[in-house]
Amino acid sequence: MAGIVIIGAGHGGVQLAASLRDQGFGGQITLISNEADWPYHKPPLSKSYMQTQEAPLQALRGARFFDDKQINLRLGAAVSSIDRAAQTVTFADGATLGYDTLVLATGTTARRLAVPGADLAGVFHLRTAEDARAMRSALGGVRRVAVIGGGFIGLEAAAMLAARGLSVEVLETAPRLLGRAVSRAVADAVGEYLVRQGVKIHCSSAVSQLVGQKQVNTVQLEDGQKIAADMVVVGIGAVPEITLAQAAGLDCDNGIVTNSLLATSDRAIYALGDCVAYPQAQLGRMARLESVQNATDQARALARTLTGTPTPYDTLPWFWSDIGTLKLQIAGLSHDADEAITVHRDDGTLQSVWCLAKGRLVAVETLNSPGEHMLARRLIADGLTLDRAVMASGDMMRLKAAYSVAR
Repeated sequence: MAGIVIIGAGHGGVQLAASLRDQGFGGQITLISNEADWPYHKPPLSKSYMQTQEAPLQALRGARFFDDKQINLRLGAAVSSIDRAAQTVTFADGATLGYDTLVLATGTTARRLAVPGADLAGVFHLRTAEDARAMRSALGGVRRVAVIGGGFIGLEAAAMLAARGLSVEVLETAPRLLGRAVSRAVADAVGEYLVRQGVKIHCSSAVSQLVGQKQVNTVQLEDGQKIAADMVVVGIGAVPEITLAQAAGLDCDNGIVTNSLLATSDRAIYALGDCVAYPQAQLGRMARLESVQNATDQARALARTLTGTPTPYDTLPWFWSDIGTLKLQIAGLSHDADEAITVHRDDGTLQSVWCLAKGRLVAVETLNSPGEHMLARRLIADGLTLDRAVMASGDMMRLKAAYSVAR
């Protein structure tokens, strides 16, 4: 038996291999990574990994785990094509490997900056361990950094670089930070926090070109403004890695298209994680989500499906981002929200935003309020909406009491 072959050894791929064994799968499992690095946690790349030159990558699992679970881990092995008829994958070196079931956990790639000068030395995209190592090794002589992109990766990097004592400026094309990822109130609170840390923020500021001889030294904006920079960090989003799927003729539309069981248009091929567009239960339509939680929860559901218990993926999404000392946590999806209830602490700082759609609670965004986040996840998963005055109180005792009564 050829067993199950998983392409991609990120959070989702590794979790699937582990969960398959937990569910009693006794067949062969091959986990393939095109990276030479041992499977690692990605969130720390923009934070703790950058704090010192000695900080190690944080392994997802130790070597003994893969040995004990009899998982064949193949590092630095790039898959070049999929033969659906023969049920084989071909590697870049020409070798082939058969599969009974193939799972694509290929993740995303960094969206590239497409302006003149984007290929200058000192310009970094931050997506992989290799990217992070290159950026970290260049930090020694850097004093001024321009971060292009006001999303999670860019703001996490900006906070980390400012904490290292560097001069940091964030350049965002949109009128505000964090786009549609969070409410305006949370975006503003994050921006105010970064400004207090010494970060300069420029919104509605599109980059026209990067300037320098061989090394970048200036970012020029479309309005003519020039920002001096020894380093440029690009964080303008991610693109689903669907190259293999498209070449194999699988249905793709803003990701590899699957059903609720994460099955693709080929009965022997499944997909999970950031590369997947699937019927999102809370939204009631197709969506593609980028988060560690989404990938690992999809892996757990898929493991049950592949071991004989078909399990539609309908877990409530939740997200987090550590921006300096701010822990931003999001429960649910606010895409369709038409009402926001903001909660402030006694000192005036923002604590949370409760997002409703047609009177129904759909998402809660919190800043350094983990208890509120955990309760919000239970409320949304249970389909409960509390009285507006209770939600607006931000008082955990009142919230918990109301939850106990409502359920």
